[in-house]
Amino acid sequence: MRARRLPIWALVSAAWFGPAILAGFEAYVQGRPNWQSIVWQAGDWLICALLTPAIFWMARRFPLVRGAVARALPIHFGAALLLCVVWSGAGTLLSLAMLHSTPYGGTALDWLLTTLPFGVAVYFAILGVAHAAAFFLEARERETQAARLSAQLAEARLGALRMQLQPHFLFNSLNAIAVTVRDRDTQTATRLLEQLGEVLRRVMRADRPPEVTLAEEVEFVRQYLAIEEVRFSDRLRPILEIDPSLERAVVPEFVLQPLVENALRHGLARRVTATLLKIAARREGDELVLAVTDDGPGPDEPPAEVTTGVGLMNLRERLASLYGARARLDLTATPGGGAIATVRLPYRELEGRGG
Repeated sequence: MRARRLPIWALVSAAWFGPAILAGFEAYVQGRPNWQSIVWQAGDWLICALLTPAIFWMARRFPLVRGAVARALPIHFGAALLLCVVWSGAGTLLSLAMLHSTPYGGTALDWLLTTLPFGVAVYFAILGVAHAAAFFLEARERETQAARLSAQLAEARLGALRMQLQPHFLFNSLNAIAVTVRDRDTQTATRLLEQLGEVLRRVMRADRPPEVTLAEEVEFVRQYLAIEEVRFSDRLRPILEIDPSLERAVVPEFVLQPLVENALRHGLARRVTATLLKIAARREGDELVLAVTDDGPGPDEPPAEVTTGVGLMNLRERLASLYGARARLDLTATPGGGAIATVRLPYRELEGRGG
């Protein structure tokens, strides 16, 4: 359970114990060791501790802010004078009770005039502390609210990107099923629909986190490739090179699927012979590197134009939302033909979850 913090006025009130202890010690070393004198010297300062909450209340009730200073300042001067009257009066009563005389043998008016300059200074000093604390707490609250709104905006943005990905993924999967339906292969079509149902149950879950473990993401890609293997028959030969020690590494949800889809669209779909699709994951220092390689004819357009597809644009946006400049997506042509899509992101592990 989180401990509750003391309010500022309570801390300032407690601070008066410092001068109270010093005043009592001074009375002792000056040859007045009787406890009544010590109690009066210390108690006179503790009266300010009792009056401090009232000054904080006045600060909240009549704040010295733009547009209200001319009205609030005279009120605070009056309150400062009243504080001096209360402070000196209470000190006089305490002196009569402890020492059976007024403070230092003078009259109550003398004591009031003695405490007046210091009392006014004390009032406005505490008033300044109250305003400074109020401004600090207000600024911190604004920062907290801004951070909360920023997090909500980022979450909403990721949700929108995810909803954009779902129909795109569904369209490509249904295309694969349509191939088997046109070939009147009802058994395969039924199996594909069952696999698609399993995949969509995962995709459509509203409570999915923006990040998952690499093991979860690889399992999802396996299911996706099972559908695509029917579409491309025996031409698709996926190879997965995933270091088992990286299974708990954190990756954005659906980070590999658009890379695999892009490789199929620009590689295998443009060839009539079998081709290679390799999915690899490795760690380089503080980075996790994910790479999807195909040996197709390679992109005809420059990489900057190739990455304007829905899936890769979506992935770039999600990487920027989650990691900012710490993550990037690169798409380059390989020397022997084909292309390699590489994602680099900060490496960290998600505790308590596995594949």
